[in-house]
Amino acid sequence: MAVARIHWDDLPNETRAAVEKHTGSVWSSQTVSEGLNSAVAALLDTVSGKVFIKGLHRDYPRRWTQDMEAMINPHVHGLAPRLLWRVEGEWDVLGFEAVDGHHADFGPGSSDLPLLVGTMMALGKLSCPNLPMKVAEHRWRTYVAAPEELKWLRGDRLLHTDYNPVNVLIADGRALLIDWAWPTRGAGWIDPACLILRLMAGGHTAEEAERVVAQTPAWSSAPEEGIEVFARANVRLWDEIAGNDSAPWIKRMTRVAHEWLEYWASTDRLG
Repeated sequence: MAVARIHWDDLPNETRAAVEKHTGSVWSSQTVSEGLNSAVAALLDTVSGKVFIKGLHRDYPRRWTQDMEAMINPHVHGLAPRLLWRVEGEWDVLGFEAVDGHHADFGPGSSDLPLLVGTMMALGKLSCPNLPMKVAEHRWRTYVAAPEELKWLRGDRLLHTDYNPVNVLIADGRALLIDWAWPTRGAGWIDPACLILRLMAGGHTAEEAERVVAQTPAWSSAPEEGIEVFARANVRLWDEIAGNDSAPWIKRMTRVAHEWLEYWASTDRLG
């Protein structure tokens, strides 16, 4: 469920003063409408330049997502906007370098997709840092048919996993990944698989979506048994989410999860 969005001026004086210790005076602010997980998401124009902030109240149950973003940011330099500072008090606020760009277009034929695949390939070369983050076999453990299937999801790659188009910024000829709330250690092909579902939601057929990620080494070497496990797990995952939330985008993701699994079955790759 999306977090209710508030504006810069709604923050307590103490929080705004703490932010301005890093930025200098804030001349103006623009609340960002995209995104689901932050109560505060705004572009600030300050005496020291523009900065993007996102934040949650310290009592919010999923405030730990701020910890995850702050933890992983130094390890994804060049693949994500740089974290400049953090304010922790009544409100937990992260300040990122402002990026002048646009959210990626996931439609068929989009010129943004080769840039995103390039970023995904660069991410795929990174070994996962030894940090306290989620692991793939734990994240999807309740959606597999049997515990032994989890072996396919294990790996040592750093994964983003949330390839919602609003989490991809296109700027200066490159694709940057934002919203690192769920950094995960696992098999490298999981990220291309996550992107396939989002591409299908953006208008691609299953075959077209797989063709987009085909050049990534992780996908080209992915085990078919593992992909089957993941495809079935995603059907169960999105069916569960749709049972609790009827938002149109959730219905769409549920539909494409089923379509992807049906595509695999129809090509006789599942045996």
